[in-house]
Amino acid sequence: MSISKIIVYPNKKLRQKSKKVSKFDNKLKILVKNMFDTMYYFKGIGLAAIQININKSVIIVDLKKNNNKIILINPKIIKKSGSIETQEGCLSIPNFFYSIKRYNKIYVKARNINGKRIKLKSKGLLSICIQHEIDHTKGKLFVDYI
Repeated sequence: MSISKIIVYPNKKLRQKSKKVSKFDNKLKILVKNMFDTMYYFKGIGLAAIQININKSVIIVDLKKNNNKIILINPKIIKKSGSIETQEGCLSIPNFFYSIKRYNKIYVKARNINGKRIKLKSKGLLSICIQHEIDHTKGKLFVDYI
């Protein structure tokens, strides 16, 4: 188990745009495992690599705690619809929550841990979480919506 330090706002590194991943090797698998360890330790449901000071376009999500691990590398939203509003928080902005409006349904293209192209449809909380984490890869934080 490897727990990484979470970068906390207003650290400027959180504003960096993440670099695209081009090598799908064992180092990437270790990074993803460390990200899950860190996310579970801090009781989160999503994490972007930039939040642990790794400038790579990698996000993870798990709404059910070890049951539904989602790994998206170089994710991009290609279709979106509807709207939903809910309280959001962020491991990089501890103890702050705010109601944010996002798309209810999204369609994402990305790569999996082995580099294979994948597509994922999501709605509701999963959609919100994925959008939140993709924002991190763009240097955007949920407080920017306020």
